[in-house]
Amino acid sequence: MTRLARIESLKTRHFHVDQKIVLEGGRPRPDERVLMCLKLQKLRLKEEIEKLAT
Repeated sequence: MTRLARIESLKTRHFHVDQKIVLEGGRPRPDERVLMCLKLQKLRLKEEIEKLAT
């Protein structure tokens, strides 16, 4: 997989994790542990994207 393809794959995953965060946060009683895990996952994806982009 090329570097650009890897970055695009990570961006897609980042987008899907962000959607999960929005859905969980919109629930009447969101699970804080799930939100924390999703946000951490999103941050790690963002860091990897930035690392590959430089």
